Amino acid sequence: MTLAKNMGSTDRLIRTIVGGALVLWALAGGPVWAWIGLIPLATAIVGWCPLYRLTGWNTREKPGGRSGSGPQAV
Repeated sequence: MTLAKNMGSTDRLIRTIVGGALVLWALAGGPVWAWIGLIPLATAIVGWCPLYRLTGWNTREKPGGRSGSGPQAV
């Protein structure tokens, strides 16, 4: 099984910001649940989300600037 990237750059950026903020909050004495930020941070670093694989989503940009099979704007 290979971990083919399934996350686009915008998705990864949002996960990095949110996950990083939660981890920093936990380090600064925030609640224990703030450590959940490690999950979006790790998936952003790797570029692969197991939940996306289960649901068939793919927000990674394809050649030509179009995203994959994730939520589409109409």
